[in-house]
Amino acid sequence: MIELLAPAKDKETAICAIESGCDALYMGAPNFGARQAVGNSLEDIKEVVDYAHKFYVKVHITINTILTDDELKQAQELIFKLYEIGVDAIIVQDMGIFKLAVEGKLPPIPIHASTQCDNRTLEKAKFFDDMGISRVILARELSIEQIKEICTNINAEVETFIHGALCVSYSGQCYLSHYIGGRSANRGECAQVCRKKYTLIDEDGKIIAKDKYLLSLRDFNASKHIKKLIDVGVKSFKIEGRLKDKNYVKNVVAFYRKEINKFAPKTSSGKVFLDFEPDVNKSFNRGFTDYFLDGRKHCYNFETPKAVGEYLGKIKRVGKDYFEIDAELSKQDGLYFNGQGCLVNKVENKKVYPNRMDGIAVGIDVYRNFDAKFEKQLENSKIKRRIEVKFTCKNGILKATDEDKNSVEIVILANEPPKNPEKMQETFIKQLQKTGDSDFYVSDITVDNLPFMPVSEINELRRTILTQLMQERVKNHTRETQNPLKYTEFPQKRLDCRANIHNSIAKSFYETCGCEVCEMSAESGSKPTELMRTKHCLKFAHNMCKSAQKLFLIDEKGKKYPLKFDCKNCEMIVLRP
Repeated sequence: MIELLAPAKDKETAICAIESGCDALYMGAPNFGARQAVGNSLEDIKEVVDYAHKFYVKVHITINTILTDDELKQAQELIFKLYEIGVDAIIVQDMGIFKLAVEGKLPPIPIHASTQCDNRTLEKAKFFDDMGISRVILARELSIEQIKEICTNINAEVETFIHGALCVSYSGQCYLSHYIGGRSANRGECAQVCRKKYTLIDEDGKIIAKDKYLLSLRDFNASKHIKKLIDVGVKSFKIEGRLKDKNYVKNVVAFYRKEINKFAPKTSSGKVFLDFEPDVNKSFNRGFTDYFLDGRKHCYNFETPKAVGEYLGKIKRVGKDYFEIDAELSKQDGLYFNGQGCLVNKVENKKVYPNRMDGIAVGIDVYRNFDAKFEKQLENSKIKRRIEVKFTCKNGILKATDEDKNSVEIVILANEPPKNPEKMQETFIKQLQKTGDSDFYVSDITVDNLPFMPVSEINELRRTILTQLMQERVKNHTRETQNPLKYTEFPQKRLDCRANIHNSIAKSFYETCGCEVCEMSAESGSKPTELMRTKHCLKFAHNMCKSAQKLFLIDEKGKKYPLKFDCKNCEMIVLRP
């Protein structure tokens, strides 16, 4: 069985993710999440947990920033509260939390090693596996072969990203935002400086690319690789997007639910009843890439960091205040072309009247980055997830059994024989099928020897037994527990600030694992030489792999960053000026 893991910025989005078919969702707690802007109260998380567990959907909470000593104590208290309200797992970066777990100072809640732990090698994955961690969340930059190697050699579950925005840096290894403005990605405050303009020059001052979005990547879309990733051993597919709105989550989750269903059963319960056709091209995207899953490819869009959307075609004709294109457009659609955009004011036949004509010319490629009709359809969608139930009624006993084999019975007290048995049976079946707004749908009804019952009594019988069945489901829901953790040898012996050690407990953890800690975190005051390490290479992008020229990035304020190239590993490093 394969898990589809969805993002949720708040309670409402979480419910949308569940209704759309996710097997698990992840969201932020009040503090200590890598998306600081989207924390949630314990009360809201409890509501989400209770709703999710009806469908055997899991709720994971992100506690994936690095913490001070005082914050670590607060995080410890928070984890106990999360466990008490039924949360299924926590996603962790700070090694101080791992130390607390090893020493038995946390509840037995499953711990997932966040991608912020820089999980890009088999050695790192094996370290967490040897510790006893429940799940390792891999770096996005890995190929299918590298993922296979990890899955084959560890016992822990492996989670990989499948869709959404890409950090240009290895996760947990970006210090550019903190260096520029003091906003640390490892503290949940990333300023997304990778989405800004830069100029690329060589050591002689020659401009190679001017005022381009040189560190901005397209969005990830691994939908064509689902079967391969399942075959190599991936257990959970993660959609990025804890800042995304409800419409985005509805569409993307529903899309991947349909795709994964083609190859593997889900880990949760219920069937999704869709009233729209999901299409990820119609939701926010910067253009798609499958990144490095199947070889090195161009994964960037230097022209814009904003939404590009779905390709419509080329402009065929241009008039004074309109243009023509072979595509169906609607009023208020948003269009993108040549690094800029416009809104559609009106459409008459094939004539499209935009709110501005700047840059519009015959032959240019046009994309739609906001589909007004589709967004309205999503907004008004009545998408519903329901659990299969089968009824049997025999010898005065009504039994309801759900798709997970939970069952309850009710004795029918009525005993007056019906004057028309066939009509009574028809009415009984008809009323049992009316599950209304409940969380169930009926797939089969078998009845025999029915007494006479008024419609009102049948309806009350149905409501009562479905309520009892849901109570039985929730009672039988089992939570996984974290096995005891243990210290094990860390694959590196000397650690600098790139280990992101921000508190004394994390430092002690690494030392117990055989490491010499040479530096604390950049956020503690250390000054990393490397501000970013990335598989996205500007030499490769500009066909300069064989060039010996030194290259530099210049930001919008004129600051000059030396670039270093590790060609053996095909990596680029942005250095401190």
